[in-house]
Amino acid sequence: MVKNTEINLSTLSRDVKKAPGDAVIIGVAQASGGPVLLDNPLTAKSAEALADSLKALGITGAADQVVRLPGLPETGAGILVLAGVGKLGDGESATGEALRRAAGSAVRQLAGLATVTLAFPTASVADVAAVAEGAALGAYSYTEFRSSREGLKDPVRNAIIFTELSGKEVDSALERAAVVGTAVNATRSLVNQPPSHLYPESFAEAARELAKGLPVKVTVWDEKRLEKEGFGGIMGVGKGSARQPRLVKVEYAPAKAGSKVAFVGKGITFDTGGISIKPAQGMGDMKSDMAGAAVVLNTVLALARLRVPVKASAWLCIAENMPSGAASRPADVLTMFGGKTVEVLNTDAEGRLVMADGIVAASQEYPDAIIDVATLTGAQLIALGNRTAGIMGSDEITGALKAAADRAGELVWPMPLPEELRPSLDSQVADLANIGERHGGMMTAAVFLREFVGKDKAGEQIPWAHIDIAGPSFNNGSPYGYTHKQGTGCTVRTLLAYAEDLAAAAG
Repeated sequence: MVKNTEINLSTLSRDVKKAPGDAVIIGVAQASGGPVLLDNPLTAKSAEALADSLKALGITGAADQVVRLPGLPETGAGILVLAGVGKLGDGESATGEALRRAAGSAVRQLAGLATVTLAFPTASVADVAAVAEGAALGAYSYTEFRSSREGLKDPVRNAIIFTELSGKEVDSALERAAVVGTAVNATRSLVNQPPSHLYPESFAEAARELAKGLPVKVTVWDEKRLEKEGFGGIMGVGKGSARQPRLVKVEYAPAKAGSKVAFVGKGITFDTGGISIKPAQGMGDMKSDMAGAAVVLNTVLALARLRVPVKASAWLCIAENMPSGAASRPADVLTMFGGKTVEVLNTDAEGRLVMADGIVAASQEYPDAIIDVATLTGAQLIALGNRTAGIMGSDEITGALKAAADRAGELVWPMPLPEELRPSLDSQVADLANIGERHGGMMTAAVFLREFVGKDKAGEQIPWAHIDIAGPSFNNGSPYGYTHKQGTGCTVRTLLAYAEDLAAAAG
C-alpha cells in the first residue's frame, strides 16, 4: 500500500570519471564578495575558468539554486550541475545541514536522471553522512494514484558521493543515511495517502506491512478491544465514523538495551472537526492529521533496522473524526483509559483525547521517557510558523530533543508550560475539559496532555515531552531543499538521533 522510493548510495574516492553517470554536482556558496566555487574534483584550469564565469552565468550560490551546464570531459558525465549551498562567511565551511539541503535540492530537481555524482566538500564522515542523507531525502516522489506515467519523472536512483574518505565509518554512515531516507519517505507516503485509502484499519495494516522482516512486535486493538478495555478517548473520537478506530503498538526490544523510551503518535486519518465542524477551505489538508503516528511508527522501525540498543515502542492512536448521529457532542463526558473523565467542549480538539489514552497506556510500562508527537494545534503555526516544531515538557527531555534536532538538521523550539494555564482546563462536570485558554493554545494543549503522564515505580512523574508538528509536518508551499510538497516526514530524524543518544549514554 505504501510504496517507498529507494536510492542506492555509494562513494568514490578517486578520479570522478571512474563513476560515469548522468551528472556531476558541485557546490557554490554565497560569499561577501560574490559566488564562490567550493572544493571540487575539477582540474585547476577548469575550476578557475568556471569560477570566473559564475556571475556571468547568473549563478549566485543561493540555497536551492540548481543550474545545469554542459559536462566537462574530465568528469565523464554529460551534465555539470552547480548547486547553491547558501551563505558562507569568510573562511567558513558549509554546515552539515547546508550540505544536506544542497544535496537534497539538487537530487530533487534532477529527477529524470538515473545516476548522479555529488562532489561537495566532505572533510569529515559527518559531511559524507549529510550529503548522503540529503540525496536520500531528495530522491522521493509520490505517484501511487496516477493512472499514467506521462509527464512524470522518476527520482534519481543512484547517488555517488565523491570523497577522499573511506572505511567502516563511511560505510556505516551510508547505511544509516539509507535507513533515514527509508523512514522519512515512508512517513511522507503515509501522510500523502488520500483518506479514501488510509483510514484506521488500513493504517494498522500498513504498520504491519512496513514492519515485516524486522525484529519488532505489532499489536492491534480493534474497536471491540478498545471498548472493552476502556480507551474512552480513542473510542469517543472515532465512534462518529463508519470506519472504526484502532490502537497500534509496535515494540522493538533488543536483548542488550540499556534504556526504554515510548513514542506516542496522533493518528487522526481525517479530521472534519466532528460536530464542531471545520470550514471547508483547507479541510483536504486534514488527511495529514495522522503525521505524528506515521513519525513514531517509522522511527521505531528505523531503530530496528539500525539495531540500536534501546527498547522503543510506538503507540499509534488512530481514529477518523467524523460528524454523524453516533459522534461525540460538545458537552459529552468521556472516561479515558485509566479512569480520568474529560468534558468535550469542542470536538475539533480531538487529538489530545486520543493521545491521552496512548500516554496512559505507555506510562503503564514504566519507560524511562515518553515522547508524544502530534499535529495538535493551529496555535503552533501562529507561534512558530510553518517550519519549526514546538517542544514542551520535562526540561531534561526537551533539552536533549533540542540537541538531537540541531544535529539532525531539524527546526524545533522549546516552549514553556505556564502553570496559570491549567485552571483554564477546569470543568464543571468532569475532571477536566478538553479546551482551555485560547491564547497560548499550543501550550494549553500540552498542559492537558501532561495530566495523563503516569508515574514511575518510585512515584515520580515519568520524564515526558510533547512535540507539536502541526505546521512543519505538511508543506503547502513550494518544495525547498530536500523537502517536497505535502508530507515532510519531519521529526523522524530528531527522534532517531535522540534514541541513539540514549543508547550511547547507557554505554
